[in-house]
Amino acid sequence: MFERILVVCTGNICRSPVAEAFLRQRLPERRISSAGLGALEGKPVSPLARQLAEADGLDVNHHQARQLTVAMIQEADLILVMTERQRRAVGQQAPQALGKTLLLGRWLDSGKGQNIPDPYRKSTEVFEHIHMLLKDASLAWAEKL
Repeated sequence: MFERILVVCTGNICRSPVAEAFLRQRLPERRISSAGLGALEGKPVSPLARQLAEADGLDVNHHQARQLTVAMIQEADLILVMTERQRRAVGQQAPQALGKTLLLGRWLDSGKGQNIPDPYRKSTEVFEHIHMLLKDASLAWAEKL
């Protein structure tokens, strides 16, 4: 049973906090958190990501970006990343964690899986597209768990 789930992206202000909120909404009994490989520590969710999250009934107002640590990796039962590159980066920090580090988008694209690109500093349309990918991917994981 995956009790402690860690969602990881780059800055921990766009993708991972929104996916964290979607997973929390669907799996309230689990301990779900997020972090970034190059976190903009202490920063809130980016305004556009927050606006889209709130429109979906998510609360991301208290989020503060935090840097991924080896301790976080070791404590997590499941680590969900946005890209294969991030999966390898987690593995570089803690090689033993590679087996429990999977793509958030693993169940997207009819089960073929897909990376979820970073919308940071991109257009509203890109943020909206990424938000839908995060929603679909998180809901798919919630069903599997």
